[in-house]
Amino acid sequence: MRKTITTIVLASILTSCSLFTSLTSTTYIKANESFVLGNNEHGAFNIKLTNNSNHPLKIVMAPIEGGTHSPIVVNPNETIYVKTEKNTAVIIENKSTDAASVALHLTGDTGLSMGYKN
Repeated sequence: MRKTITTIVLASILTSCSLFTSLTSTTYIKANESFVLGNNEHGAFNIKLTNNSNHPLKIVMAPIEGGTHSPIVVNPNETIYVKTEKNTAVIIENKSTDAASVALHLTGDTGLSMGYKN
């Protein structure tokens, strides 16, 4: 009985602390715009990203202290996996004249700001 109660309490603590969090989303990005994920203070997170568009997209890492690095081009129907450091935003750039669609599955810290920029 004591073992069962301990197991339930530990499971509740782990769940409430969000150690096993994930987020799944289909995100639409207008033509010539970007989607910025994590432009705030946060822990590390991982992304599985699938480009559902018919044109390439560019992914760039942007530490909140400034600058960018590690550009990645994601071709149509391609899936990539990205490990993101703490306090680093991911910018998904749609330089096309057509709208874009990406499927996102995030794990790790999901307390991320999300927004669009021109």
